[in-house]
Amino acid sequence: MTPHHARRALLALLTTACLVAGLGATAALGDPPERDGWHTSWSQSQQRVSTKSFDDQSMRMVTHLTQGGDAVRIRLQNQFGTGPVIIDQTSLARSAGGPAIVAGTDRVLTFGGKESVTIPVGGEVWSDPTSLATGAQDDVAVTFYLARPTVTSLHDRAGRTNYGAPARSGNRNAEVSGASFTEALPWTYFVSAVDVMNADLAGTIVAYGSSVVDGVGSENCGPGCDAFGKDRRWTDDLARRVATELPASQQVAVVNEGISGTTSAPECNRDGLDGVSRLDRDVLALHGVTGVIFYYGTNDIANGCSDATILASYRTIFQRLHDAGIKVFVTPITPRPGYTARMNDYRDAVNAFVRTGGDCSGTCDGVLDLDAVLQDPANPDSIDPRYDNGDGIHANVAGQQAIADSIPLELLAAAGAPADPAITAQVVPRCVGDRPYLAVRALNGSGGPRDVEIVTAYGSKSFSSVAPGTSAYQSFAVRGTTVGGTVQVRSGAPGDVHDGATSTLPYEAPDC
Repeated sequence: MTPHHARRALLALLTTACLVAGLGATAALGDPPERDGWHTSWSQSQQRVSTKSFDDQSMRMVTHLTQGGDAVRIRLQNQFGTGPVIIDQTSLARSAGGPAIVAGTDRVLTFGGKESVTIPVGGEVWSDPTSLATGAQDDVAVTFYLARPTVTSLHDRAGRTNYGAPARSGNRNAEVSGASFTEALPWTYFVSAVDVMNADLAGTIVAYGSSVVDGVGSENCGPGCDAFGKDRRWTDDLARRVATELPASQQVAVVNEGISGTTSAPECNRDGLDGVSRLDRDVLALHGVTGVIFYYGTNDIANGCSDATILASYRTIFQRLHDAGIKVFVTPITPRPGYTARMNDYRDAVNAFVRTGGDCSGTCDGVLDLDAVLQDPANPDSIDPRYDNGDGIHANVAGQQAIADSIPLELLAAAGAPADPAITAQVVPRCVGDRPYLAVRALNGSGGPRDVEIVTAYGSKSFSSVAPGTSAYQSFAVRGTTVGGTVQVRSGAPGDVHDGATSTLPYEAPDC
């Protein structure tokens, strides 16, 4: 394997901060976000002002929840408006498909107890909570009535059809059939986040980045096939895996804060939509956030920025997230046709920084190697033809699913789980002859017995009532391609290991 290919070899798909000395220190986290049961379950970033104006009419936006709860609240924004916006009435209901809503689920929302709300230019408002039972993968329709001519802010890629009633048709918010909503709208207006009340969730994971996050390519499922409106972005596929594969105690919401064409560094575009400038609005203002999946850099390079400029923005963003108690999982930059040799050198330099130590050279909490998932094995500077949307940059539906399938779900849930201070865990890669093994030890330093579970890619082992001062120990044979990875050590009171604490330990590939 050449050094070029070795840099691209699939590393641990996700690694998080650990307790083990000598494995590389990750930047310290601040206090974790306050947990009050509210979790953002759907989001889309606003990115520009609309060229349309609305007058005495209703419009209905359809949002797709990744987790449900007992109550709902929403965020409305006027980020790029030309003046203050008055929304005369806002309602939400469970969607019945298309513009229709489920009868009996309609709720008129209030803002500080009032139906009408004024949003200043650049401002936002959160609605008062309303009781509405929802589940994972439910669609919720949000309907607005605008009594006077209004220019709105929007997100360009709704990923589905939203709906508008004709101008001067009056307030149609309560219409169940949706028959009046005859205009198809490919944009998302006003609503930028939907929260659910669900204290059982382990957190919210935010995918943050440019068009690879925003879902470009996710409608392309091959000749004669159209996945528009089918929620086939990799974040949607990932959320479905979470809902169906993880136990109730490890469920997380997965939300998408991608904006196509944006950069990580402010210097690389200067449109105010870069990863540094919009971090507060599009990540830190959301609720229950425990982890961020970060993909940025491809547009920075395309716009002529160097690796040094990109990495400076990475460090700024990662530190601000860590200060908020949020873990950061980073993907190397994926291939792009049209890059010059120098641009590919910049990409290689950024990716080498990200992959070093499995933790961005000590600045992030782990690596999700989308580059290794998508690249063509025969040409690492190109996307695998099976996954290519046709532009050489973005993944089609098969590629979106491959990305989602590559992510270890338990580690997303562990992003918000505290480590057990009573357990000191260690993983040591070792060789017996030419066979690689992982030796994992968890020492119980508490004053009472602890249940321990060790989970690796090569098997797991559970231990009941490990006595104080003694260790749980297991050696696992490494099978297949030898790459770095992570080991999870879960611990808790006897009978309570799955509701206890989790430590995640990165390790480098054994060199046998």
